[in-house]
Amino acid sequence: MKDSLERVVVWRSLIAEGTDYCALWRTSAGWRLKGTAISAARGSAAMVARYEVHCDEGWRTRRVEIEVIHARQTRTLELTVDDSGRWLAERELPEVAGCIDVDLAITPATNTLPIRRLNIPAGESREMTAAWIKFAGLECERLPQRYTRLSSDTYRYESGNFVSEIIVDELGLVISYKDAWERVSGQAFEDD
Repeated sequence: MKDSLERVVVWRSLIAEGTDYCALWRTSAGWRLKGTAISAARGSAAMVARYEVHCDEGWRTRRVEIEVIHARQTRTLELTVDDSGRWLAERELPEVAGCIDVDLAITPATNTLPIRRLNIPAGESREMTAAWIKFAGLECERLPQRYTRLSSDTYRYESGNFVSEIIVDELGLVISYKDAWERVSGQAFEDD
């Protein structure tokens, strides 16, 4: 199977000055999110983050590649996840062992992973814990989360004291993430 571009979206951050360009690909191994996020939060140096998240057919994270340019420094992080749930970088990361999804703090793109993987019926909730990557230092930690499907396209997202409503398209990509992100462009691609 040849890789197929499914959709390209651009989001605008409602929290900081910034945007995120993301492409969703269907691959022979499953799915890939590939994007570039730019953040220029007031009072801090601008940051560019390039990311790729590779998932299997069931939307389980298998590989993550990140490059961040911030304050004259470039940092990279490459993670792989094996079948037993071990997250590996230059060393094993026991702090996120058993996590199925990655959550990149700089983009709404990774909300797609649990939304697609869990396939929650309307009116029901699911709890999970993601491997949360914080920017610009690329620290990785566990982040308990809860998704409640309110309707066919709307979810309530909860993590600690943070609660927000997320509206998604038919592919599970964010259209609106209340008070955090909004889609400003989205283009679907059909097979030729």
